[in-house]
Amino acid sequence: MAREKRQSQVRITLVRSGIGYSLTQKRTLKALGLRRLGDSVVMVDRPTLRGMVAAVGHLVRVEEVSS
Repeated sequence: MAREKRQSQVRITLVRSGIGYSLTQKRTLKALGLRRLGDSVVMVDRPTLRGMVAAVGHLVRVEEVSS
């Protein structure tokens, strides 16, 4: 059997509201699955995800998830 490659994961938590920010930033939050303050999602750490997080970095907190 082939070994499964462990992919690092990150937990993204919405800590500030998207109200008052641009529509593209609001859409990025929605694409990340964040709706309300305190919502968290765990996703596989990929360059595309890092780009999305960078766009709304002032609204979210990012933590590495140990597995």
